[in-house]
Amino acid sequence: MSTIETEFHSTTIIAVRRDNKVAVAGDGQVTMGQTVVKQKAKKVRRLASGRVLTGFAGASADAFTLFSRLEEKLEEFNNNLTRAAVELAKDWRTDRMLRRLEALLIAVDAETSLLISGTGDVIEPDEGVIAIGSGGSFALAAARAMITHTELDARAVAEESLRIAQSICIYTGGDITVEEL
Repeated sequence: MSTIETEFHSTTIIAVRRDNKVAVAGDGQVTMGQTVVKQKAKKVRRLASGRVLTGFAGASADAFTLFSRLEEKLEEFNNNLTRAAVELAKDWRTDRMLRRLEALLIAVDAETSLLISGTGDVIEPDEGVIAIGSGGSFALAAARAMITHTELDARAVAEESLRIAQSICIYTGGDITVEEL
């Protein structure tokens, strides 16, 4: 039985929740092996008529498939993000085609932040900050420090933590996209 690798190169996505706001930020760099091939990719998307923000780390085509499936689940479960995420994770883990997809997703709405994986994980962070991708741990550490020691809003924390990750991780770079609820 194979397992999906939980760290994906070529991106960093972070979600930050603070003061009744949530921001999701992603870098724009796309790499193939050791080569940067694009700087302006959009890895953060709005779903459910703009009520859900998502970001992905991993293979782009796989992520687009998962975005589509998550949107279907959101429609099926009346935009209940937690229920939609659990159902997507179950399908992802058990469906022959889906289980080969290599990506991780972050999905947030006004109340909930979730990491969704193909191994069946649906994880809600304790601190309101979650990050994925090769620069995810750098961005996560930076965001936690800023949440503790500054008064910056969610958007500013997300953007700055991504800039810090870009300065450390060679697979994180390019334009930064931020969406906020």
